[in-house]
Amino acid sequence: MIILVPMTEPEYSEYVAESSSGYAAEKVASGEWTEEESLGLAQEELNTLLPQGLSTKDNYLFTIRKAPDMPVLGILWYAVRKRAGKPVAYIYDIIINPEHQRKGYATAAMRKVEAEVLRRGLSGISLHVFGHNHAARSLYDKMGFTPSNIVMFKPVDNTSPLMPSANKARGKFK
Repeated sequence: MIILVPMTEPEYSEYVAESSSGYAAEKVASGEWTEEESLGLAQEELNTLLPQGLSTKDNYLFTIRKAPDMPVLGILWYAVRKRAGKPVAYIYDIIINPEHQRKGYATAAMRKVEAEVLRRGLSGISLHVFGHNHAARSLYDKMGFTPSNIVMFKPVDNTSPLMPSANKARGKFK
């Protein structure tokens, strides 16, 4: 059993410092950003999403714990956003500290968010997952999440064979 405890200012300061570098590394691993630009872009994005920090409207940041006075197992951040005109919880971040991973805490935290969604009258939960994060994708699949958008990428260079049969499969362009 876990609880979601609203994040304190000192916890938020620590989270901002750690999450920026973690998010930057994920964006580099996904091929979206260069390593040189990644930390600055991550900090800029976080400042845009949370301009008033913990006081940013419709954003909820929590520590994940077994009890209020127990050590932090991880963090969870969601915001109320619109999807097809209806309010949903958008999970921006869920992190379980490495020493607590694979013990069911992420699943339990996600179940707490489901209860929050019901309590707030929201219509669902949305999130983004990096394609290379197989553990998270597996968790979300098990919890009933389905893909709504898939962005794919294939690097090509002058030595890559082009696939002329792809145009035939779609029909001719004039």
